Amino acid sequence: MTESGPKTVAASFADRDHRAEIVERLYDVAVDPIRLEKLLEAWEGRIAPLRDSSIALDDPEIEAHLARASVFLDRYEAAVREAGPRSVLEEIPRSAAFLADGGAQVACCNRAAAVAFGIAEGGPFAALPFEAEDRELLQGVIRKVAARRAEKVVTLRIRSTVTGSPVILRVSPVEGGGPRPLALVVSTELVWPEGFADTVQEAFGLTAAEVEIVRGVTLGLPLRDIAEARGRSLETVRTQVRSVLAKTETHSQSELVRVVLGLMDVALLPLGGQAGPLPRGALEARPVQEMRGPDGRRLSWIGFGDPAGRPVLYMHLDYGLIRWPAAAERAAAARGLRVVVPVRAGYGRTEPLPKGADHLEGVTQDYAAVLDHLGLKGAVVLPLGADLRFATNLANRRPDLVCGIVGAACQLPVRTPAQYERMDKWQRFILANARHAPRVLPFLVQAGFSLARRLGKEAFFRQVNGGSPADMATFAQPEVKAAVLEGSEVCLAAKWSAHAAFTAECIGSERDWSAVVRAVRVPVRLLQGDQDPQSPVQTIRELAADYPHLEVEFLAGTGQLLFFAAWPQVLEAVERMQARAATGQPAAAYP
Repeated sequence: MTESGPKTVAASFADRDHRAEIVERLYDVAVDPIRLEKLLEAWEGRIAPLRDSSIALDDPEIEAHLARASVFLDRYEAAVREAGPRSVLEEIPRSAAFLADGGAQVACCNRAAAVAFGIAEGGPFAALPFEAEDRELLQGVIRKVAARRAEKVVTLRIRSTVTGSPVILRVSPVEGGGPRPLALVVSTELVWPEGFADTVQEAFGLTAAEVEIVRGVTLGLPLRDIAEARGRSLETVRTQVRSVLAKTETHSQSELVRVVLGLMDVALLPLGGQAGPLPRGALEARPVQEMRGPDGRRLSWIGFGDPAGRPVLYMHLDYGLIRWPAAAERAAAARGLRVVVPVRAGYGRTEPLPKGADHLEGVTQDYAAVLDHLGLKGAVVLPLGADLRFATNLANRRPDLVCGIVGAACQLPVRTPAQYERMDKWQRFILANARHAPRVLPFLVQAGFSLARRLGKEAFFRQVNGGSPADMATFAQPEVKAAVLEGSEVCLAAKWSAHAAFTAECIGSERDWSAVVRAVRVPVRLLQGDQDPQSPVQTIRELAADYPHLEVEFLAGTGQLLFFAAWPQVLEAVERMQARAATGQPAAAYP
């Protein structure tokens, strides 16, 4: 055997193990997006081949699992839209569990217990499907455990009067149970949630008969019992099991059960109330206006400032930050600026671009359509992040509409793996995949949006941008927080999300749009942060060397939220750009 032989085999086994870990993490995220960071950690190893740009990261096996996990993530999304406060019962959604004090009523229960035992919150303890003497025994144990007069955990074996099968019950005290001591009762009784068969069938491409096989195996029934219940031979059922294992890409019944039980959590997520209102601070209401674009799609925008003022076209970043801090919006009017904020394709009320449309050109045409509708020309464009590509492309396509560009914390076209490596982990996680594994990205983005809804946008922002102390300090300002949370409603709201549009934005930002920047013929001034987690100082300096006609200035103590932290300086730069255009003064380093 050659020297490279053992290394190749070892690498193959390592890759297979790593792939298996990623697949497992995918399903973890589908079950509970709070686990996204674990997937990020596992994926970091997979994304490491970025150092060699010739290596493709798309993997057919992983993509197959992504498609299936996405089905469950969609079901998760539908469930959590009405989710309320978490309770101890939420930690065990697939096993029948309830809280009780040993009295005549059940304090509360999860959905699995309601299905398996036919009980309800505040309902009679006597409704439990056990013999009277067994219920009495269970009540006594609950009282002792809740009052800390028994072992911390007591296990009972009781027979169900419905199925005739034994049920194992685990009774443990509840810490901080409120005014009365409670015990948590968790059973081995599993349920097959209503509608779960359709979810399993859709995710794995199973027949109705195969779904019934999965159901029986998951609930612990022997294959002989499954065959007898279905009126089929044992060999037929075994053949169906082999087909199920092949379609689910699992290798044993135990692995199949593990995957299905994990995914079952999605169908058993508890439902609750809506989130409270967003903090408005001093923000004024800004009505959303609508029109039909040249292609017939609905376009929307908001506006503020001086209605008769000099036009400023503001671009809202892929997070949909359409609002400014209240003081900045007032300052726009005082400075004689008319700010127009078109909402991009797929965000808010603006309809998505047609399938297959060029994203850069389509968004550019939407911007032009709104300005044409309003009769505005010679605007200063104010882009954030990778919105610079839209600003420069608009200036190239419609020079009558743009007199100059003032960018805030902008991204330039990334060239090298090292430039991705300098990004903070969350930004690298999304953008590196946007470039090297775009077919994987939709699931990752959807999971991120689910995580944001689960944590709340405020907590999610802190988690994603925690690598920039400047951004954390800026976000802590009440007016900034109000603007970010309300403005981003066009991206993520209580009942919907723009994850598909966000995905398209990320993929577009990581394509090579350097020619668009080189071709721009209006003055461009970029104000950059020295703590930007996505476009660090070193990266901007490297990239800006390719574009000598760009004016770049770094502002101390700012990050990606540079505009929100330093809007007075940004608006001053906008006014200087307008004055430059009025006098016909060229950019200092203009070619």
